[in-house]
Amino acid sequence: MSIDFLINFSHDPNPSTPLIRFPLPKTIRSCYVRASHMPTYRIFRMKDHVRQSFRWAAHTLGLANVKPRDYVEQEKPVEAASPYTAWMLYKDSEGPLEVGDLLQSESGALYLYKYVGFEEARWVLPEAKPDSSPVPRDGATPAGAITA
Repeated sequence: MSIDFLINFSHDPNPSTPLIRFPLPKTIRSCYVRASHMPTYRIFRMKDHVRQSFRWAAHTLGLANVKPRDYVEQEKPVEAASPYTAWMLYKDSEGPLEVGDLLQSESGALYLYKYVGFEEARWVLPEAKPDSSPVPRDGATPAGAITA
């Protein structure tokens, strides 16, 4: 008994693509192959002036806080089974992932590339500055204000 597998890395639905036949042991009566969805990662490149300070900073463990203003999103996302697979795909390309770059999964999870591998990260957005002088525009007096 044997089973046929269609191996097609180019995602080309060409029916003339050859099948590869693998012999199965006699103890296996059936085999199921399920195609799964390949996750997509958005790539955020760290700006060069920030990368220099990031490279020399002390390594910290745990969730990293990153600021959106320090990153530029790459136009083309990458399909990969994991962040490490994405790193392998870009390793020998013209624009490999560099220390400080981010990968964001479809679910919104962020992965920061460090010297030791990928670690989880989160966006830190600046807090809105409160209005320091609430002066009413209609001429009314603010509550609790003393009038003469």
